[in-house]
Amino acid sequence: MKLLSVKNLSFTAVLMLFMLSGYSQTEWTKDKAVQWLKTGDWKNGLRIKPHPSINAREFAEQYHKNKEIWDKAFAFLNRKDLDTLSAGTYPVDGKNAYAIVSLYDSKDADKTKWESHRQYIDLQYVISGKEKIGVAPVIHARVTEAYDEAKDIAHYESDGKYYVAEPGTFFLFFPQETHRPGIKVSSSVPVRKLVIKIIVAH
Repeated sequence: MKLLSVKNLSFTAVLMLFMLSGYSQTEWTKDKAVQWLKTGDWKNGLRIKPHPSINAREFAEQYHKNKEIWDKAFAFLNRKDLDTLSAGTYPVDGKNAYAIVSLYDSKDADKTKWESHRQYIDLQYVISGKEKIGVAPVIHARVTEAYDEAKDIAHYESDGKYYVAEPGTFFLFFPQETHRPGIKVSSSVPVRKLVIKIIVAH
């Protein structure tokens, strides 16, 4: 066959070439992704745990398409000086990934908004303090502010599930999910938050 010019290669070699050419786009089932997530092969020494709400299949697919970028993001998340970083933006991997540290007080729910992003995945981690974060499928949300490409954000009204975000556990929000961070749990408290923006792989 002229297509690959590999007719003299063994079947095993051809199979390996096929597997290396992006099989992860079609091979990740929910069960396989959950199992991969549990193995922790992706952690590289990361001490912080993933929240159970994370879409394991989407995480597995995105990680394997951009492994080097994700490894850099997790290395930043694993820094021992997170609690002393000043508010601001920090480089992780050029435009592929960058980190934002924010300091604020958690808010009443009516002072927060549902949001989603298309260009970047949000890795969110509460370094200190605690807050509630809502999560809901974009497909079930009603757009209140159309997507702004320059800011990579759209806003919504939605119903969703709410989780407590606190030190020790990180969240991931993919483009098909809208999220509502920054909500007070019982009373307003100071929050130090890390958000790592990770480019979406297509």
